[in-house]
Parts: sequence; structure tokens; C-alpha cells
Amino acid sequence: MAFRFLSVIGVAVALVVGGCAVHKTETRGDGPEPRPGTVEQMNPFLHFLESRPTPEEFERVYPDVMLVLPGDIVTQEYRTDNSRFFAELDADGRIHDGDFR
Repeated sequence: MAFRFLSVIGVAVALVVGGCAVHKTETRGDGPEPRPGTVEQMNPFLHFLESRPTPEEFERVYPDVMLVLPGDIVTQEYRTDNSRFFAELDADGRIHDGDFR
């Protein structure tokens, strides 16, 4: 009886701890898996930006999001689908911030 009770408690704890992870991402040898389409989930996107990706890494992971770097010339159409990201670069040329427009 005590063993069964402890087993149930162990399973419950494992489920709770596994479900409380802040961010789960699939990775491969060269970084996170590509995420096609526009950005719909902001938490994984912000988590990715925290890694300070290069523009090349950004384009590999988010191939369908137009990356606009400082000095790029783009049109001014209004977008609400998070498909165009205006990046801010640090001194090393890595993306550290930006916004969707």
C-alpha cells in the first residue's frame, strides 16, 4: 500500500515538474529548429533573442520573417502579423533587441 502511494506521488510530481518548464525548444547541432511562418508565440521568440543570434541564425530559425537590419530600406506598409522584425544590433553585429512593425 505504501509503495503504491509513493508511486502515485512520484508520477504526480513528475507530471507537475515537467509541465512547469518555462520554455521547451527542439535543438539540433547548429541551434534551434527552424520555425516556419510568422511569429505567433512570443515567449519562444523572446527566448531566442536572449541568445543574441546573428542575422544569419535569425534567418535560419525564422525563414518566413523579414529581418530588417539598421540601414535597410523598406516600405512603410502596416503589418499586424509579426512578419517583419526590425532588429537592433550590438557592437558585435548580433541581434539584441528590436520590434515588429
